[in-house]
Amino acid sequence: MALANMINTDRDALICDLAETYGIFDYRSLPAQTVAALSIGLRANSRIKMKLAGMEFEPDVYLLAAIVDRLSILLWRQTKDGVEGINMPELILGHSEEKVSKGFSCGEEFEKFRASILRGEG
Repeated sequence: MALANMINTDRDALICDLAETYGIFDYRSLPAQTVAALSIGLRANSRIKMKLAGMEFEPDVYLLAAIVDRLSILLWRQTKDGVEGINMPELILGHSEEKVSKGFSCGEEFEKFRASILRGEG
């Protein structure tokens, strides 16, 4: 099922990933179970897995953008505007001021937020 889903989603991306990762240029010449196992074993940042996850960029890019956004907020809060809550810097991930200044009430909330960033929903 997973292999069929990958082929239906973006056959060319799967072919590129199999060629890049395993040197397989004609996946149809191999048994379907072998191709399925190799496809499932592709890296999380492979073309097909990122497309299936709805991600435009690799997870590291989202995490770096989140770091820059948080640093911008920390620095802004040290300014006169930050104390008054005005002229908040534009954020790369585009979160609202309310969500950024609220913080997290528990570790579980942080983990859910982090997962949404990794899925590209941030």
